[in-house]
Amino acid sequence: QVQLVESGGGLVQPGGSLRLSCAASGSIVRIYKMGWYRQAPGKERGLVAAITSGGSTNYGDSVKGRFTISRDNARNTVYLQMNSLEPEDTAVYYCNALILSSSSSPVVNSWGQGTQVTVSS
Repeated sequence: QVQLVESGGGLVQPGGSLRLSCAASGSIVRIYKMGWYRQAPGKERGLVAAITSGGSTNYGDSVKGRFTISRDNARNTVYLQMNSLEPEDTAVYYCNALILSSSSSPVVNSWGQGTQVTVSS
């Protein structure tokens, strides 16, 4: 049983910033990768950013140079710093983690419930 809890979403003006966080808890042996995905109405869920336990990162093309993902392995927490936000960034943001669990399958792909980010004047 692994849980991901997101926080930090909200309403922000274009050009503003938000910082999202996601904390994992439960029967965790190791988290191999954590990341953020987003989904806007009528669109498919897509990658925002991801980071491995070793610190390697990758970003969706539309957020490169504006968003930064980071991780605190000791606290099983991932952060997403979002700067220069645009209306097109409006979406539900979901935390994702690839986890080695002691209570179930060797590897589990977990998702949070999502947090709404709205960018509007």
